[in-house]
Amino acid sequence: MNTIIGLLIIAVGSMGQSSSYVPIKKVKTWAWESFWLVQGIFAWLIFPYLGALLAVPDGHSLLEILSSGYGAAWKAMFFGALWGVGGLTFGLSMRYLGVALGQSIALGTCSAFGTLIPALMTGTDLLHGKGLVLLIGVSVAIAGIAVIGYAGSLRAKNMTEEQKKAAIKDFALGKGLLVAILAGVMSACFSLGLEAAEPLKAAALSMGTKALYAGLPAILMITLGGFVTNAFYCIYQNFKNKTQKDYFKVPGNVLLNNLLFCALAGILWYSQFFGLALGKSFLTEGSTMMAFSWSILMSLNVTFSNVWGIILKEWKGAGKKAVGYLVIGMLILIFSLIIPSLF
Repeated sequence: MNTIIGLLIIAVGSMGQSSSYVPIKKVKTWAWESFWLVQGIFAWLIFPYLGALLAVPDGHSLLEILSSGYGAAWKAMFFGALWGVGGLTFGLSMRYLGVALGQSIALGTCSAFGTLIPALMTGTDLLHGKGLVLLIGVSVAIAGIAVIGYAGSLRAKNMTEEQKKAAIKDFALGKGLLVAILAGVMSACFSLGLEAAEPLKAAALSMGTKALYAGLPAILMITLGGFVTNAFYCIYQNFKNKTQKDYFKVPGNVLLNNLLFCALAGILWYSQFFGLALGKSFLTEGSTMMAFSWSILMSLNVTFSNVWGIILKEWKGAGKKAVGYLVIGMLILIFSLIIPSLF
């Protein structure tokens, strides 16, 4: 029962993340770099900080938790900075490929690297026992991603240029695929950051933090590192494109609209890692399901993002064959979620 509860919590968080790019479509006037920076303030600073405060037990402070663990906080922040490159290019993949295909390729790559690399770093044998189950599960997930990618290529062939631009303003398949793969590889550093930040979790538990919230300070440090990377790039783009006045030149009602929708996007985005931290507390430590939790989150993100892609009519005009392969790919991903429970 605990495993089911944990998976449901992760699924709810995943649904939030997959919905986070919908509010951004309601942001008016601002350039891409402007709204990406503002939503990042909410997604990577404000809400992670508020979440981390839940892990602070009476008589202790957040700084006390973060300063323990032999520099674990700095290691987590370093991997967060690398992950930030993935988060940055992740946003660009949405721009070039749309919500459905962009998230599918990026998160599929992220799923593989983020699950297998930590396993290899801890000495897991991927050819036997738990390691083999992980390898099979990730391979099935990648197969599902490949099928969805094929569906995307069929969509590109079947749609006219006008339909592509109507569904996705800056549609560019070749450039988008390269950006999405880079995003996936670098985004896997978030998983590495979680491994590096295990001493923070242990320190929080030793101070009396509930297991439910013990992983949240680590997430704060990882997202903090990611924010630094993204803020640097966005501010650079602001000055390069002369869009630094975006934040001040819009009327008050537009500014309020943009801030509210960026905040909504931010909390929805953060919900995936908030849900992951809470959900993992219900899984057995050292179990295959625990090791596979990262891949589960990414697979759910892909599934829910494609549901949104259909709702937002990104697949309109793609043809029945393309949509059919999309559905098959999503079913394969869903099947990959139950593989750890079969062994």
